[in-house]
Amino acid sequence: MTGDRWTIAIDRDDIRRAEVVPLAAATLTDGQIEVAITSYAMTANNITYAAFGKPMGLFGNDQGYWDFFSAPGGSGHLPVWGFATVTASNADGIAVGDEFYGYYPMASHAVLTPARVGAHGFTDVTPHRTTLPPIYNSYARVTAQGDYRAEHRDLWPIFRPLFLTGWLIADQLEEYSDYGAAQILIASASSKTAIGLGFAQGQRSAPHAATVGLTSAASVASLAERGIYDAVMAYDDIDALDPATPSVLIDMAGNDAVTAAVHAHFGDALKASIIVGKSHWDAGARQTALLGPPRQGFFAPGRSQKRIADWGGAEFQRRIADAWLAFMAIAPTLATPDHRSGSAAALAAYQEMLGGKADPAKGLLITP
Repeated sequence: MTGDRWTIAIDRDDIRRAEVVPLAAATLTDGQIEVAITSYAMTANNITYAAFGKPMGLFGNDQGYWDFFSAPGGSGHLPVWGFATVTASNADGIAVGDEFYGYYPMASHAVLTPARVGAHGFTDVTPHRTTLPPIYNSYARVTAQGDYRAEHRDLWPIFRPLFLTGWLIADQLEEYSDYGAAQILIASASSKTAIGLGFAQGQRSAPHAATVGLTSAASVASLAERGIYDAVMAYDDIDALDPATPSVLIDMAGNDAVTAAVHAHFGDALKASIIVGKSHWDAGARQTALLGPPRQGFFAPGRSQKRIADWGGAEFQRRIADAWLAFMAIAPTLATPDHRSGSAAALAAYQEMLGGKADPAKGLLITP
């Protein structure tokens, strides 16, 4: 029994080992706030955070995703995206009852250290987080977001970070003229990040490469009915594609077997191979060299920082807002919120997602 304050502790060396543990009452110092997390989503993106929890060079330093909310040497605390309400404040410009959307631990409460507080939100400057990507440390004041709509509230945690990643991938494809490809092969096409990419690619005004969603045979028909991709096909049917067609692979799942099949089939006709996530965290590691191009990683925070530098922060946010509101016109048809409440449900949702048992047509939404 954990009462009203809890967190989920995960073994950094074996992410299957997780348990609910009590969370001690916070004692705030000057400049700190405590928030009660009111809702967050559990998605494949969170499994990627766990898979890359340890330092792997993503952040350009010796930190990984565990370092956002975990003490050195202790259990891992998984980051999630969601809403929280301020329950106590020692920070100027932030009052009890203020609500923010952002990056929180999978827990009932969190302590943050706001800086650069303004009408639109704040940046958390808890010391160990200042060397982590800024996009994860920004908290948006809900009432000040021009693209927030109350009717879309449940879809923010479910889709927002994943759609942004998909939109940024499409932006990179556009900048590089689709790497000269005629088609973009998107593995794990039922995932919400993939759907965001497919939608954003389809919204491009200039001529662009067609999208081919790759998924399991059981999901082909239902995914095709959504109309996100120009074509949908099963992994087992990759060999039916013309191997001479210039192609790009976007791998959302980190499944080396699928990557190897695509590389072997297309060879030098594969113009780029980009890995985005690791939802198939337990898939076997590749043992042999791949034909075609070397795989390259896609890191959404880095791409965001590039575009903020290119366009300026205000223009970057304007473009995101326009794209997000366009996506919201169809998003309610793509995933039904599956509401879960309490610590036991939160742990079960994590284990469900980790085990690959979550229904992609639903969005797991946790109320701590």
